[in-house]
Amino acid sequence: MAKPRKPKNEETKAESSGAVVRHQKLCLSIDMDKRQIYGYTELEMVVPDIGIVGLHAENLGIESVSVDGESTEFEYYPNHQNVENEKRWRMVTSPSSAADAAAAAYVSALDRELVPNLLINCCKPFKGLTEQIDHTSLENKLDTSGEAKQNVKLVRIDYWVEKAETGIHFDGNVLHTDNQIRRARCWFPCIDDSSQQCCYDLEFTVSHNLIAVSTGSLLYQVLSKDDPPRKTYVYKLDVPVNARWITLAVAPFEILPDPHHSIVSHLCLPTNLPKLHNTVEFFHNAFSHYEAYLEAKFPFGSYKQVFLAPEMAVSSSTFGASMSIFSSQVLYDEKVIDQAIDTSIKLAFALARQWFGVYITPESPNDEWLLDGLAGFLTDLFIKNFLGNNEVRYRRYKANCAVCKADDSGATTLSSSTSCKDLYGTHCIGIYGKIRSCKSVAVLEMLEKQMGSNFFRKILQNIVSRAQSATSPVRSLSTKEFRHFANKVGNLERPFLKEFFPRWVGSCGCPVLRMGFSYNKRKNIVELAVLRECTATPDSSGPVLNSNLDSENRDSDNGWPGMMSIRVHELDGMYDHPVLPMAGDTWQLLEIQCHSKLAARRALKPKKGSKPDGSDDNADAVAALDMRSSMESPLSWIRADPEMEYLAEIHFNQPVQMCINQLEKDGDVVAQAQAIAALESLPQLSFSVVNTLNNFLSDSKAFWRVRIEAAFALANTASEETDWAGLLHLVKFYKSRRFDANIGLPKPNDFRDFPEYFVLEAIPHAIAMVRAADKKSPREAVEFVLQLLKYNDNNGNPYSDVFWLAALVQSVGELEFGQQSILFLSSLLKRVDRLLQFDRLMPSYNGILTVSCIRTLTQIALKLSGFICLDHVVELIKPFRNPNTIWQVRMEASRALLDLEFHCKGIDAALSLFVKYIEEEPSLRGQEKLGVHAMRICQAGGGSDFNDEIRTETLVALLHLLDSRISFNNVFLRHHLFGILQILAGRAPTLYGVPRDKILLRGDGDTYSDQRNICAAFVTEMKPTEPTLDMPNFSRDNLAISDVSKEVDCVSNGREENILVIPENSKEADIVSNGHERKMSVPEVSKDADTVSNSHERKMPVVKIRVKQSAATSRAEEADNRAFERSQGGQHEADRVTSSSVSVDAPQRNSVEAVSISYQNVEEVNSCHDHGSRMTASIGSAKLPSEGDNFGKELQCTADSSKVSMHLQPDDPSSPSILQDNNVDPHAKKYVSLQSLSGARQDLNGGSSGKEKEKKKKDKDKKRKREDPEYLEKKRLKKEKKQKEKEMTKLLSEEVKTPSVEISGKKGEATIKMATVQLQQPIEPSQPKATITKVESRAEPSEGSSAPKIRIKLKSKTQNKL
Repeated sequence: MAKPRKPKNEETKAESSGAVVRHQKLCLSIDMDKRQIYGYTELEMVVPDIGIVGLHAENLGIESVSVDGESTEFEYYPNHQNVENEKRWRMVTSPSSAADAAAAAYVSALDRELVPNLLINCCKPFKGLTEQIDHTSLENKLDTSGEAKQNVKLVRIDYWVEKAETGIHFDGNVLHTDNQIRRARCWFPCIDDSSQQCCYDLEFTVSHNLIAVSTGSLLYQVLSKDDPPRKTYVYKLDVPVNARWITLAVAPFEILPDPHHSIVSHLCLPTNLPKLHNTVEFFHNAFSHYEAYLEAKFPFGSYKQVFLAPEMAVSSSTFGASMSIFSSQVLYDEKVIDQAIDTSIKLAFALARQWFGVYITPESPNDEWLLDGLAGFLTDLFIKNFLGNNEVRYRRYKANCAVCKADDSGATTLSSSTSCKDLYGTHCIGIYGKIRSCKSVAVLEMLEKQMGSNFFRKILQNIVSRAQSATSPVRSLSTKEFRHFANKVGNLERPFLKEFFPRWVGSCGCPVLRMGFSYNKRKNIVELAVLRECTATPDSSGPVLNSNLDSENRDSDNGWPGMMSIRVHELDGMYDHPVLPMAGDTWQLLEIQCHSKLAARRALKPKKGSKPDGSDDNADAVAALDMRSSMESPLSWIRADPEMEYLAEIHFNQPVQMCINQLEKDGDVVAQAQAIAALESLPQLSFSVVNTLNNFLSDSKAFWRVRIEAAFALANTASEETDWAGLLHLVKFYKSRRFDANIGLPKPNDFRDFPEYFVLEAIPHAIAMVRAADKKSPREAVEFVLQLLKYNDNNGNPYSDVFWLAALVQSVGELEFGQQSILFLSSLLKRVDRLLQFDRLMPSYNGILTVSCIRTLTQIALKLSGFICLDHVVELIKPFRNPNTIWQVRMEASRALLDLEFHCKGIDAALSLFVKYIEEEPSLRGQEKLGVHAMRICQAGGGSDFNDEIRTETLVALLHLLDSRISFNNVFLRHHLFGILQILAGRAPTLYGVPRDKILLRGDGDTYSDQRNICAAFVTEMKPTEPTLDMPNFSRDNLAISDVSKEVDCVSNGREENILVIPENSKEADIVSNGHERKMSVPEVSKDADTVSNSHERKMPVVKIRVKQSAATSRAEEADNRAFERSQGGQHEADRVTSSSVSVDAPQRNSVEAVSISYQNVEEVNSCHDHGSRMTASIGSAKLPSEGDNFGKELQCTADSSKVSMHLQPDDPSSPSILQDNNVDPHAKKYVSLQSLSGARQDLNGGSSGKEKEKKKKDKDKKRKREDPEYLEKKRLKKEKKQKEKEMTKLLSEEVKTPSVEISGKKGEATIKMATVQLQQPIEPSQPKATITKVESRAEPSEGSSAPKIRIKLKSKTQNKL
């Protein structure tokens, strides 16, 4: 059936490090008073041939490590180290750059977590670890014969937990784990990876009055003879599981054994024991149902449900092997109604995860969707059997609608390397994780409908039975294997599966079908027009389709497999027509044959003078007109995909009367919900529509959730045009159920009819949504809500009215007050304040009443901000953030204050307050809730519209928080912080789609910080050799960089100097400046030479560069053939020449002298770029000139270029290129500092076909030049001039000593060579010139690099003394 598993496992082991944990023992002693955890763990491991094993350990103090009883060497590298460097985020200037930095920091942290950081030498420690690795590798190469034998060692690690901040937590007299992603390593050393599974022996020693609950079966307890006595709980887990599923909870628990299943236990703190009895009363039904459906016993020897305070757990439910930890807020007593359904579903899903997710695990991250979907599928079975078919169908319909709305990008793709493996498990966090879960269940239910429920059940039974096999159990499941089961057991054809899995599993997007029809009376057929669309754009779905699990999945790219049924309800009955293909042309016309025929009768006509709009008593005429469509055709209504066989967004356009027929006569809750949505969206509403909605609302036999939808539809239809018919119907319906007709006041509450209770609870909210033409609430609606609040009476009611009152209070917040209704505001606020004070004295269930009051006061304050002082509201809400208040109230108060801050002061102030609240919030779950709310605020504000509203300090604060210990302790908060920064930049809050080049551009966070520290040290050590006294200010001569995609950082040490910056495309350039104010930047980097001119007429120093031939490259001789072009005047543009792109790297060195070459302005600088080459140049330092002083300084350059040319403006036609400026003060000091030249980096070995073509083209141009006599003459003159310059240089070298500084190049780059720059005093005092006279390019074979060496010599003629 499925493919053999053994070869696959062997292949997986070969790809990994080779270390395999067979068994692990964990013994811990827990001291609650001192908050200490210490003990040891023993791992029976298969050691690889290299003799070194790597484990994950974080937040631990390693005392000793031994292998087979002998001490051994180990190295421990904690991953998370706070690097507090103020300059780390200094490149952040906008939300976009902050988003890039956040992605780099986030991915860097996730990458570090994947690498084992506890290395243990499992061989005899006769050498260091590095030497041991080399020695073992050499022995393995020499000894290749013989069979491979497993080297099993027993590794013991004695350790203690340094800080119980993540993975495991202390909270009063309670200790518990949180099972976050890759956080098991924070409380015991392990291989914290999903591919490693083993059995466990667990021993926990605690105080005698505490109970330790952990995974596995409890074997025995041992009471020590210490004073005070301590108790040891011994557990054994025989099922191999991942380290993540090891769970522990220690507290003074009350234990409630399940009366129906002896292996099930429920535990909670003593105060919650009465609620626990009522909550778990149903649980045995779910437990028995799963065992019966799967025809297998529960896979673990026991199952424990632990309930802790909500502020302790990181989420409302935490899963572990044979154990689940829940928040105690899901517990409820017999008086609470609203919480029962949600709690039952939550507990049932946690039990289903024990089967699929913990016991049966995904084979790879790409298969996690399958286990998540199977657990959700089991949960839906429980809902169907114990809550009803209407409940499960309605939930599935709403979930499908949410998926179709959000499934528009690759982030929701279920199985692809780009959406799972590269996202480090973050795809299951946040809204995208919820959408993926809903989509996975929908996909599996589609398969179930295609093959039948019995066949699908057999597949699940086979999966569980092979996992429980006594001979060769297989407890992992892959998508390919499930596809095999669908073919062999489910009898689905291979062509269908070949299209189904790539479309629904391997790609994103859902089909959108827009349909309309017309009835052909002559042919008695329905002509159905279909428009096919997709929720995902082609750009987002295309790349995912090309990264499917196997290549055969890529055959079909258009549409989805299968045929959709069209159900036609005719006068004679219902008929299904599976005629609509899911794949096909964008537009399609189908013909459906009708079975019923029209009777030969005429339509009734309204009487003369009647008003068919419903305003008179002629009801028969109105009915006749409404039924005209049915009398002209045999169709009652039409539905597409009535059984929800496909996950699709369907828009079916049919007449109003057919929608009314569907709502009144179709018993399916999905059909009713679709009909209500269609009627509600009508542009013009007739009285027949309003009456139909009212009749459905009053029908007690209809499903209560759909009746609530009808109530909100009535509220939306209420308007002055319909004489407030919808509002009157809602009020009349409520009074008929809840008011005393004799006195006209509400009756005492009676909630024994649960469906009626839920419907009546929603009526005040619906009434509060009614709006007049001025968008204000009608006076009648405000009076009605006030009356309900005023006369609420719960005497004699066996159930609590806390949720009822909370709904009333929230309806007050939905009201919009106008001139007439503002008079009732004071009365409403008094009622809300009364409930708030009452709840403070007698706290309600989970503080829900206080939460509603805070939410309502915030809404009113925001709506009436022009009339209410928001500061008073803030002062009213602030006390609820007191740490002593219950967790739910504290969170709601924090959310309300963030909303008020955002409304009053903007997004920047709100995010600053959010950072403050995060630092103050002690609970992990509270931090997560605040992070989610901050994301909502950013999304509501418009995302990318915040560019001008957010200060750099706020962005840096968010980045610091993202990289802080707080975020490391809470993986959910860290992901939400990353999402906030992405939303601010107008991006989706997911790692999917983040450009990898930007992540690689930023690099590792720690490495990046270290580089910045080196640069900072380098700046502080740079000192000018001579002080500059009379330095002019050139603040106006600043040229900006126009390419926004390049990040260039300038580090200044006290003063700013002239900086020439050419940023590159693929790396950051760190520019170190030390001097006076003046910045020059090349405005654009391109393949052609760019010219920057200040259009001054003043003569400037001449710069000339020559590049000699390089023996290392085939293109080197082109350098000698290149002559410098001459141009006249500052207004003329230099010729553009294709050459190498120039790159600048700020070198790392310990000390250097400052560079200062005096001149007043730069007229023109041409940087020439060649696509197939690379050049890096850095001028380290130069000497400030003094009067009559000639000096030189060596320059450092690295080049991989066949040609380098710079075109400068000449002084005269016979002179070299000159940088001109005619307005210079003859007595002024000249000063220039060329710090960095930066360009795009090219891979030295990564030549492409484009480069080869360019090389051939250049070779042809070179041959053509050699045959040109004019070119040869220029070359001869050039050589003669060069000889003269050499002689002049030789004379000057006797007077000037040239210092040199050697700078080591970066790893993997070309060798750096030194060049000499010499400055001379010119004879002409008014024409200072600086000339780079010589550039030599040589090969250096000793470095093993093809990059030629460039030697630059610069001559400068300064002014004579006056």
